[in-house]
Amino acid sequence: MAVFRSKPAVANLALILFVWLAATVGVFAEPPAGPAEANQKQGVPLVVAGEEVYRVFSGLGRFTPEQRVNRTKTVLEKLRKDPLFKVDSIQAVELESSTEILSGETIICSVTNQDAQASGMTRQGLASERVASLRAAMVRDIEQHSVRSLLVASLLTTLSSLVLFSLLWLIGRAFPLLYKKIESSRGTVIRSLRIQQAEFVSADTLTDVLLMVARLVRIGLTLSLLYFSIPLLLSFFPQTRDLAGRIIDLAVGPITNVIVPAFVSYVPNLFFIGVIVFLTYYLVAFIKFLFDSVGRGAIIIGGFDSEWADPTFKIARFLIIAFSLVLIFPYLPGSGSPAFQQVSLFLGILLSLGSSGSVAHIIAGVFLTYTRAFRLGDRVKIADTVGDVVEKTLLATRIETIKHEYITVPNGLVLGSHIINYSSSARNPGVILYTSVTIGYDAPWRTVHRLLIDAASVTEHVLKEPAPFVFQTSLNDFFVTYQLNAHTDMPSRMAEIYSHLHENIQDKFNEAGVEIMSPHFTALRDGNHIAIPENFLPPSYAPRSFRVKYDQRTSDQAST
Repeated sequence: MAVFRSKPAVANLALILFVWLAATVGVFAEPPAGPAEANQKQGVPLVVAGEEVYRVFSGLGRFTPEQRVNRTKTVLEKLRKDPLFKVDSIQAVELESSTEILSGETIICSVTNQDAQASGMTRQGLASERVASLRAAMVRDIEQHSVRSLLVASLLTTLSSLVLFSLLWLIGRAFPLLYKKIESSRGTVIRSLRIQQAEFVSADTLTDVLLMVARLVRIGLTLSLLYFSIPLLLSFFPQTRDLAGRIIDLAVGPITNVIVPAFVSYVPNLFFIGVIVFLTYYLVAFIKFLFDSVGRGAIIIGGFDSEWADPTFKIARFLIIAFSLVLIFPYLPGSGSPAFQQVSLFLGILLSLGSSGSVAHIIAGVFLTYTRAFRLGDRVKIADTVGDVVEKTLLATRIETIKHEYITVPNGLVLGSHIINYSSSARNPGVILYTSVTIGYDAPWRTVHRLLIDAASVTEHVLKEPAPFVFQTSLNDFFVTYQLNAHTDMPSRMAEIYSHLHENIQDKFNEAGVEIMSPHFTALRDGNHIAIPENFLPPSYAPRSFRVKYDQRTSDQAST
């Protein structure tokens, strides 16, 4: 894993920003001219046999320039298929208000005074020029539809297809070999870039970048090859030649007519945005590299805990990105429009209303981090939840209990509850585990203390130093409450240690013949069996007999 690599969120933000810019540049740019306006400025071309014959700039009656051109194409197509058609039959006939171009009795097109005015010629001169152009176009069209031309087109299509498939096959074989070569150079030819002990750019990162560039080059070559080859294949046959031109126009037209002009006019703002995004990207990358090095101990900053590295980086990244967005906002397309401002205001209100609780949790997360309340892996008690901290974010803390239950607690609730960090207490001198037993007054308290300390001493994971100790916490009506305190440096095994400690307490008291009267019970002991398991009693044990002692003084008083 590379150290000097920004989070995917930064890269994704830059990508989304540029895609959004590309879309909004076209949206807020000056709209292109409508069809009628474009026709008046550029005209509608009449294309025959793959070449432009002339352009129509004005309509005729209810016919638009497009309809006039389409009708002329239909007529020329019928004439070409007519076996009796002669190219020399195309003539110009002068009428009062127009000049008609005919073949026999079939009207091919009309030349009006508006057409002549748009071309800057006289009507008769324009008609003569169009007659010559139509004759030449029909000669080419007839020749291209001949059997010889179709055979040549078939041969060229076959050869071009073979070349296309060969190049695609070559690309498919060469690039996988290039991928393997780059992968085999990982860590050998391609080495990490280092600054002292800190890894600046890892060999894995450099290799992955080279692999990504190679894949992008492969995709670019394949798309370019298809882009130029498909129109070429379609251009060999006259039936598909117009389709080839339309494919190119459909692919290139929006780019050259809309996107490129809008993009060129937006270049100064886009340059400023690009500089801000570039600086933000690499500033975040450098900060991540710095804090990752601090977190790993490669760089040491006095008074700065290594555990603070990740949350500090996240806070710094958020502030840097927020500041960059503030700088970029005035240069976004349409940022000054009322619609854009209203949408921004609406989103701001939604964010303010929906994030109030999240902001409180984030602030609580920051407070918990910098006060070192707990770390990952610590055994803690938060309110009534006891477990190990497995995840700590700015919004919530996840705890795994001893029953392997994962509990997610929002940081606001964590900060509002009392926190007991057993792991922190266990580091020096050890966390104290304590449990209480109740013993009758007939058992000497020194014996009870010794038995409790002996039980703690034989319990696994209980420290010898500091030594276990006992407190007598209360003197009750029927028994004394003794509290055993023992240290351990394994708070993650508290439940297991408590269980073994209670087992050893029972064993030690039973072996010593001391009854644990917890909480307490009342019994007429004479004639009753002692409350200790059979296997701990000596072989000579026998229950004491029931005894009644007569007191003469008590009897005399009762009689009186």
